[in-house]
Amino acid sequence: MTGLVMVTKGYVCGGGSGGKGGAKGVKTCEEEQQNQISVLALLLAALRKSMVSCRVDRQDDVMPSTTVHHMEIGCPNNVRHVTHVTFDRFNGFWGLPVEFQVEIPSRVPSASASVFGVSAESMQCSFGSNGNSVPTILLLMQERLYSQGGLKAEGVFRINPENDQEEHVRDQLNKGIVPNNIDVHCLAGLIKAWFRELPSGVLDGLSPEKVLKCNTEEESVDLVKQLKPTEDALLDWAVGLMADVVEEEESNKMNARNIAMMSDPLTALMHAVQVMNLLETLIIKTLRKREETV
Repeated sequence: MTGLVMVTKGYVCGGGSGGKGGAKGVKTCEEEQQNQISVLALLLAALRKSMVSCRVDRQDDVMPSTTVHHMEIGCPNNVRHVTHVTFDRFNGFWGLPVEFQVEIPSRVPSASASVFGVSAESMQCSFGSNGNSVPTILLLMQERLYSQGGLKAEGVFRINPENDQEEHVRDQLNKGIVPNNIDVHCLAGLIKAWFRELPSGVLDGLSPEKVLKCNTEEESVDLVKQLKPTEDALLDWAVGLMADVVEEEESNKMNARNIAMMSDPLTALMHAVQVMNLLETLIIKTLRKREETV
């Protein structure tokens, strides 16, 4: 029998030919091979263990924060009241800390240099108490008129102011500022001037013929529904203001008919009497709805 030669990992095992000597040589070679495999298995196991240990150590070094600790979060125990902030729909936030005020840029009341004689669409607007969006300057003047007792001033919106502060007040209004201690008749006159100097009257979108044929409350309500949204919001605000004046009739001597006679700022229509009747009807309707609500 030809001699057997086995090469394993650099080791050479050989055996003679024939007889017991050949079998013994093969057995010895197999034993050596088994020993080599056992040694390799131990080396691989040791190497794998060292690699796993190294990987765990590296993760602990790189992400020590991954360890999860169980803790309970209690109530804050170091609370300090810094300031009290109130939101006013006329003036924005009251009591806002100075460091936060720089975050809120002031807005000019109008896209032009004046709040008078420009369209309402070009002005800064806010939501009034009735939910309609109207120029903010109107809401500011309304708030100041109310706070200074203008609703109870006799002849409000009828008596012309006797002072000469109108120009100064106009300049301040153009900056979005309503000065303090304004004569209420001057303030009421400026509200009328704002409507009078609009590029087009609030009611100019209504047909004069339809205004002439309008005789009932239902017809009046249907007629004003034909106004565009901006004009409709302005009319609704003005009627609400007039209704507020009439509610103080005992003090200011202004009833629905008297205040409706101030309709010239709202329209350039030729039929002023019919417009006055229309406004009077809307004012009375508004007052009746308020009473029903109460």
